[in-house]
Amino acid sequence: MNLLCSAFEVCATDGLTVWAASTQAIIMKKLKISSTDMVTAARARIEEIETSDLIAMVDNTEVVIVDIRDVRERVRGYIPGSIHAPRGMIEFWVDPDSPYFKPVFGQNKKYVFHCASGWRSALTVATLQDMGFEASHLRVGFRAWADAGGPVDVSDATP
Repeated sequence: MNLLCSAFEVCATDGLTVWAASTQAIIMKKLKISSTDMVTAARARIEEIETSDLIAMVDNTEVVIVDIRDVRERVRGYIPGSIHAPRGMIEFWVDPDSPYFKPVFGQNKKYVFHCASGWRSALTVATLQDMGFEASHLRVGFRAWADAGGPVDVSDATP
């Protein structure tokens, strides 16, 4: 019999049992703050744009729509005219003192960030506001945008 043991000293005869036991041990650990609480706190202090309002702004040249979803999400469709900025790089891309600064973020325009459901973009915008970068986010994300009939392009979804 071959025993598999997890980092939590749980041994089993198959990987699924080890995974389940490890997951249970991880779930039982209490975090200082949950991701849900972080999103709630972020939403309380940032500007949230409703889907219908952003649909009305989609052709406004003074508005920059920023898609922070993963590339694998974006290839399934995106808001026409939006720019892609990976969530993991956004703080560096907006910072003019960073070697990774992107000039698109140096314009005097309204920036509206979005992800799939509004959670990641809420956290992102709260962080950017902490840095002094003014932005808002699409409250319920891209899924609701598409469901509401917002334009979606799939022609060239590469970043």
